[in-house]
Amino acid sequence: MATPGIPTLPTESLTATGFDSLESALSYLKADDTALVRRAFDTALAAHAGQFRQSGEPYVTHPLAVARILAEWRLDGQALAAALLHDVVEDTLITHEEIASQFGKAVAQLVDGVSKIDRIEFATLQHAQAENFRKMLLAMARDVRVILIKLADRLHNMRTLEGLPAEKQERVARETLEIHAPIANRLGLSGLFYELQDLSFRHLHPTRFRVLEKALAKARGNRRDAVGKITEAIRARLADFGVKADVQGREKHISSIYKKMQEKNISFSEVFDIYGFRIIVPDVAACYLALGALHTLYKPIPGKFKDYIAIPKANGYQSLHTTLFGPFGMPVELQVRTVDMHSMAEAGVASHWLYKSNESPSRDLQLKTHQWLQSLLEIQSESGDALEFLEHIKVDLFPGEVYVFSPKGRIFSLPRGATPIDFAYAVHSDVGSRCLAAKVNGEAVPLGTALRNGDRVEIVTDEAARPNPAWLTYAATGKARSQVRHYLKTRQSEESVELGGLLLGQALRSLGANPDAIRDEQWKRLSKGEAARSRDEVLADIGLGKRLAVVVAKKLVASPEAPAERAGRMESVTIRGTEGLAVQFAPCCRPIPGDPIIAQIRKGQGLAVHTHDCPAIRPFHFDPEKWVDVQWDAEPGRLFDVNVRLTAANQRGVLARLAAEIAEADSNIDRIETEERPSNAYSTIVFTIQVRNRMHLAQVLRQLRRIPEVVRIARLKRAA
Repeated sequence: MATPGIPTLPTESLTATGFDSLESALSYLKADDTALVRRAFDTALAAHAGQFRQSGEPYVTHPLAVARILAEWRLDGQALAAALLHDVVEDTLITHEEIASQFGKAVAQLVDGVSKIDRIEFATLQHAQAENFRKMLLAMARDVRVILIKLADRLHNMRTLEGLPAEKQERVARETLEIHAPIANRLGLSGLFYELQDLSFRHLHPTRFRVLEKALAKARGNRRDAVGKITEAIRARLADFGVKADVQGREKHISSIYKKMQEKNISFSEVFDIYGFRIIVPDVAACYLALGALHTLYKPIPGKFKDYIAIPKANGYQSLHTTLFGPFGMPVELQVRTVDMHSMAEAGVASHWLYKSNESPSRDLQLKTHQWLQSLLEIQSESGDALEFLEHIKVDLFPGEVYVFSPKGRIFSLPRGATPIDFAYAVHSDVGSRCLAAKVNGEAVPLGTALRNGDRVEIVTDEAARPNPAWLTYAATGKARSQVRHYLKTRQSEESVELGGLLLGQALRSLGANPDAIRDEQWKRLSKGEAARSRDEVLADIGLGKRLAVVVAKKLVASPEAPAERAGRMESVTIRGTEGLAVQFAPCCRPIPGDPIIAQIRKGQGLAVHTHDCPAIRPFHFDPEKWVDVQWDAEPGRLFDVNVRLTAANQRGVLARLAAEIAEADSNIDRIETEERPSNAYSTIVFTIQVRNRMHLAQVLRQLRRIPEVVRIARLKRAA
């Protein structure tokens, strides 16, 4: 099913292998460009000779169809040549170098950007797909024509999907729905977006698609009179107000109707607004005049008006949207836009080639597209692998816009559910990394607060502030999530290297070796046969529990130049308490400075510190090689959470006095929980308070015991 604005390839051209089917659409090209496209066709025809599609057609019909779609978008000769050649590197003996020598470097780069990475072995199909998308999106960041060729390629593949096995049809359709359709939408190609959605729906849910298609055809006949009357009424009212307009009735796409049925949990018979109307006027002033005229014709439905002219969508889309109470109780959806806006809405970034006269809107869209593509490069530089990169991109491809303002009035478009953290990173990476607090509409709010349309957001920064792992639970944009993950990985690596150095030094000293005396030659000997890993990588593995310090130490001192191995007592590793990602304090016993402690090496997580009497340390589970003797630094650099269970008489004002005494003892309450009452006369409360060490805790407990109503108080060595 074709969509207005997106070319439908004539059926006869799919079976033709001659150049004539394409040449008729190339009248806009110069003679040299047409000759380039002709040479590309001849090369593709020869290269794909003897190859056939699943449908039985000659394979060259596919690149020919892709080029025809791009010709309808009026892309340049290089893009059309690349479209004709986009499969020759993958499927024939022609090389990238040969394309570059015959057609130029630009065409070769476009072909390379579209080609899959087939010659690399991947662990799973998902990894292969993710890596291919990463390659394609990064090539797109250098030249947007790459994604236009890829989208035209996918559009033709979706139109001819019937020849593939059912399982592959479903996989390709799902991939299209999750990646290609959202990219088309993000680039402003609305017609392509809707057609890809409809085609995906057709192959993912064929029975539902057929049922809705029949129901829509039936409704079309039943509602034809109503639509005709509304169209005439709109034209007459606009004429009364002196507005020249082209009024177009349009039928909603099947995938959009199905989505609405799902979201509202209604049947097809309950979907009244299957028709919408576009009013296309000469200029912006006429848009608002037409809107006023239409609001005098039918009553507007409150909350259903959106001004995308004053605040365009992220993909450059501009229009006025309103929904009115029409005749017979039928909702009437209207879109009011100028001719230029309509062209941009249909063609998106392709309007750069399609509508050369629309300089200003085209330039604005090109700028927005460029900014988004640059953000892809930023996310790529901070993503660990292709799957993580793809995850971040998917977040950005399904926005559902929320528009917020900076204190200076700058507009930011963010995904629905975005928080001040997302806003901070949207302003600048440094603002996000140093975010301390946020104000929304002048009031302080938690950093996890969901932003709403029209919010005025102010970020409070501090040079000492750093990203928090908790931000990942409510960051909604790919940029924010990738920046936070990048920082945490870097921080974890640094802390793990430091901790690994301490553990290795402890192990070396127990063998009678001086850690400072280990020479580069010994490290090189260790790295042989281990993919030449660096010293820092080895230390990070030790710190994260992926390697045993004792084993590494023995390999290092195995060198003839090193002192002979001598068993000795392991020295304690000093814990400061600030090694947030490499050292965690076990919630089962909540150790604080002054407690005798021991640490467990947990693979991939670093050290988990327990008290000596922790129930988690069971003799029959105790593996000496996985436990490390540790001790507290003389001056730990942080406060520690500790749980205190307190039973007090139920009297007015007791809780306030307890809080006052805790504050008086220079402590802070982090959390309060109440336990089930043993009687109405007494209440049992569990406080999570913050203390420096055991002496500080003892001081807090003494202060609390001075309150007469307190009958029992004790430290609770478990999480509250």
